[in-house]
Amino acid sequence: MILCIPDVLSPEQTSACRKLLEADQWEDGKKTAGHQAAKAKNNMQLPSNSAAAQKVGQTILQALNVNPLFMSAALPLHILPPMFNRYSGGQQFGTHVDSAIRTMPNGQRIRTDLSCTLFFAEPDEYDGGELIIEDTYGAKSVKLPAGHMVLYPSTSLHHVTPVTRGARLSSFFWLQSMIPSDERRSLLFDMDIAIQRLSGALPDHEVANQSAVQLTGVYHNLLRQWAEM
Repeated sequence: MILCIPDVLSPEQTSACRKLLEADQWEDGKKTAGHQAAKAKNNMQLPSNSAAAQKVGQTILQALNVNPLFMSAALPLHILPPMFNRYSGGQQFGTHVDSAIRTMPNGQRIRTDLSCTLFFAEPDEYDGGELIIEDTYGAKSVKLPAGHMVLYPSTSLHHVTPVTRGARLSSFFWLQSMIPSDERRSLLFDMDIAIQRLSGALPDHEVANQSAVQLTGVYHNLLRQWAEM
């Protein structure tokens, strides 16, 4: 499942975070790339220990923690601290698959189930820079407004096209879900959205309420069977 999540950060938050990021010291993105990714990676990146990266990262995590669409789709167990990259002057990232295992700052290793990209530059500020994600139904091109985020399976082949004008500024990070299977996670997400819509659309209708209760029961029983804690 590839899901675009609007307004993860408000315009005010996005602007403030962007100023912090742009004022910091950037380095070659290859420093954090694995052996295979280093061959395809050509961008700039903020060091993970930079003050701006840590402050903006916390802002993103706090926003995601209260975002119902993200929580429903991701069912997160562990989220790696957000990282930040910038593409300009023809920079790009060739086709690759993200590493299956990542290490948290405390040394704990996690499985990367989902990849996240949150945009800080508006689409009309730069040419190119599309995130191309390949799935069962072909390739999907993603270039979202600032403050919006895309969530997609870390198993997906993906790449970033060359940025030929302006600069593409974004955050990227990974998470381990309580539900390892993308198929099961998608099923739970569809069911949860149906419950929310049914409950909200017809709150006083007896049949609608009964259906919402039944769907809620199925959702939690499936979650109880499949969740890994």
